[in-house]
Amino acid sequence: MAPSSPRPDSGSGSGPGSGPASELRRTLGVGDAVVIGLGSMIGAGVFAALGPAARAAGSGLLIGLAVAAVVAYCNATSSARLAALYPASGGTYVYGRERLGPFWGYLAGWSFVVGKTASCAAMALTVGAYVWPGQAHAVAVAAVVALTAVNYGGVQKSALLTRVIVAVVLAVLASVVVVCLGSGASDAGRLSSGASGGAGGVLEAAGLLFFAFAGYARIATLGEEVRDPARTIPRAIPLALGIALAVYACVAVAVLSVLGAEGLGQAGAPLTDAVRAAGVSGLVPVVRVGAAVAALGSLLALILGVSRTTLAMARDRHLPSALAAVHPRFQVPHRAELAVGAVVAVLAATVDVRGAIGFSSFGVLAYYAVANASAWTLGSAPKARVVPAVGLLGCVVLAFALPGVSVVVGAGVLVVGVVAYGVRRRVGGVSPR
Repeated sequence: MAPSSPRPDSGSGSGPGSGPASELRRTLGVGDAVVIGLGSMIGAGVFAALGPAARAAGSGLLIGLAVAAVVAYCNATSSARLAALYPASGGTYVYGRERLGPFWGYLAGWSFVVGKTASCAAMALTVGAYVWPGQAHAVAVAAVVALTAVNYGGVQKSALLTRVIVAVVLAVLASVVVVCLGSGASDAGRLSSGASGGAGGVLEAAGLLFFAFAGYARIATLGEEVRDPARTIPRAIPLALGIALAVYACVAVAVLSVLGAEGLGQAGAPLTDAVRAAGVSGLVPVVRVGAAVAALGSLLALILGVSRTTLAMARDRHLPSALAAVHPRFQVPHRAELAVGAVVAVLAATVDVRGAIGFSSFGVLAYYAVANASAWTLGSAPKARVVPAVGLLGCVVLAFALPGVSVVVGAGVLVVGVVAYGVRRRVGGVSPR
């Protein structure tokens, strides 16, 4: 299928049920979009991902972060170009559909919705584990219900809450950095000392770190709710990514300087262990609160992203068309939000999925691979294709550098999606788009 041209009404949705009654309201400016991106990227990952990444890369941890940053930059650039051209809900689902054909859009949407729904439940349980370990499931369900209610009230309410969350988390992380670098336990020599995990370890660490701050796509997924998207999205995505990368780099340097690569790799809670090693144990409860708040921010952004991709897929009947409804007052995909919230709440109440969502890492890299392949079609000049080519190659390499279980389960989830797509085409239930 040849790439299609952008539709004149590309900001108003597509497929069955689209039109003025099903459009979302454009209320988000650059600041709102940046904050939502930061809320997605500076989540619980920064409190937890550095430990596993250090175990994989050893003294090559910062190199792994740099590799992740390069791939993230390419993905963000490709996503920004596409989002400016197709500012509709759904993100890469829409880009793949429009540039590569319906199957590739569907595959991106499938990997995102299935993988990120599991991530939502895992993040909700993370909130519960921080807030009240003995009642983690109950707290997780309460968090999902509360944040779904916030999202139901309109994207501006979600943006306002995200501003508060991001401010709290950044303040906590700044305290950790200042305490660690200002302590007598800090030693710059620890940044490069110790055994390296080799090229394979560095790539595995890059995959783990990439997944931890890969939330910049949330801005593109909300493209239908952004004012002046052709100007706003290309500004917001790189700005949010740049801030998040700077935060991750500062935190990584601070904790490495205190714990070293070996100590960081053995740390169960890297940031709390770092402030304790720096001699400021009184900051440990503050760090734990910051981690809980960060997990809430990630969960809020995840529910937003999954509901918007669900909306886009429902418009094309890859999911029940009833989920494409937009609330006449709040201008949100209310049925999609309620459905996502209900599924996540059930998962959070019944299953501990925190250790079983490695496929989400694989799925998000597959999602961005489709984004880069879509961006490749935007121009034929070699210079214009360098960034999407590097991004596509980086996604493939990082996906297969993940732990074997994550690769196998992730590939299995994609195969299930392909089978479902084939079955629906055979029975005539898929939109011809």
